Amino acid sequence: MTAANRVLAATPGHTASAAPAASRIWKQPAQVWAVAFACVVAFMGIGLVDPILPAIADALEATPVETELLFTSYLVVTGLAMLVTSWISSRIGAKATLLVGLGIIVVFSLLCALSGSVDAIIGFRAGWGLGNALFISTALATIVGAASGGSSAAIILYEAALGLGIAIGPLVGGILGEISWRGPFFGVVALMAIAFVAVTVLLRGPSPERTPLPFSAPFRALRRPALAILAATALFYNIGFFTLLAFSPFPLGFGAMGIGLTFFGWGVALAITSVWVAPLLLRRLRLTSVLLIALPLLALDLLVAAFVVSSAGALVACIVVGGLVLGVVNTALTEAVMEATDLPRSVASSAYSAVRFLGGAIAPPLAALLWHASNAGVPYVMAALAVAIATAFILFGRRLLAHIDGAHADAADEGAAVLLGDAA
Repeated sequence: MTAANRVLAATPGHTASAAPAASRIWKQPAQVWAVAFACVVAFMGIGLVDPILPAIADALEATPVETELLFTSYLVVTGLAMLVTSWISSRIGAKATLLVGLGIIVVFSLLCALSGSVDAIIGFRAGWGLGNALFISTALATIVGAASGGSSAAIILYEAALGLGIAIGPLVGGILGEISWRGPFFGVVALMAIAFVAVTVLLRGPSPERTPLPFSAPFRALRRPALAILAATALFYNIGFFTLLAFSPFPLGFGAMGIGLTFFGWGVALAITSVWVAPLLLRRLRLTSVLLIALPLLALDLLVAAFVVSSAGALVACIVVGGLVLGVVNTALTEAVMEATDLPRSVASSAYSAVRFLGGAIAPPLAALLWHASNAGVPYVMAALAVAIATAFILFGRRLLAHIDGAHADAADEGAAVLLGDAA
């Protein structure tokens, strides 16, 4: 069991009513802020390249399909690496895992910035994905172990960092992308280098006891029916998620700044519903009911996008509305994984994250292929069908998921614990 899990398990009445006062949340030691800052930068990387996709395609004479592979290589490696991060960090420790992950990101983001071909950037983004998996899978447990104010304060900080990173990543990418498509990559190098120094200097103290996990644990976890259903749901849901995120910059037709502002709105919407709206819904409705409401709404939003794709303003509205729904689904799915099995959360989340990231890896190049084979609306139809399949997994697997409906753990406090895997 991870450090984060031990703290969560030992916290009685771990619900929203037990959430710490705001003044306690923000009074944290320097090492917590160091990791939180690094988290913001790491999560920025998810949407950072979004505004510069058309610019990269133009500058490097790449097709949209080739450009979309920047997401695919990143997400494939991130997903596969999730299967081994818990094994690695349980042996070398959290701080070493954080620093290795940050160092890898610095190196490969610099290589992306210096690249002269889209093929090279695709390969270097894969290396970036490895570093990202090592870092983000360990950050939560590190914050929990060092934070004052209890585990609730620590996890709220982690979620705040996640929401902030997802929101400002596209905005920073748009600002720097107006200068050059290389700008966002150089920005990541500088910020991650600062984060590396901060973690090295500020993250001190005795290391927690290590309990090595078997290499095969995440693979065996997928044999559990409830976890397998949720992983399959997340795979198809992420096809919808990343079609909206990674394909939309092309039909929008905006410059880097316009794309950045659009997805800044998308990220803010996602952060608001994941942190505040989803927990309210989960306290009033069964968890599977929330998913069976939100997933069809997402499919409907994607279908609307397919019909209004020729209108930039209408497509922007669909993207932002999609962000609102995505925040609810993200939190509900991760809450479901928390309650799906009696496995250590690091094991369950590693298995789940590996499968769901593969869905995200499939979507961008597939959307670009469908666009060129037909028209810009077809990728959104494909994404809507994928989300409908995700809904069917929940609907027809509801009997196997019945036990999670009886759990009342607060999604706002615990949802981030498996969002990207807490493997320390």
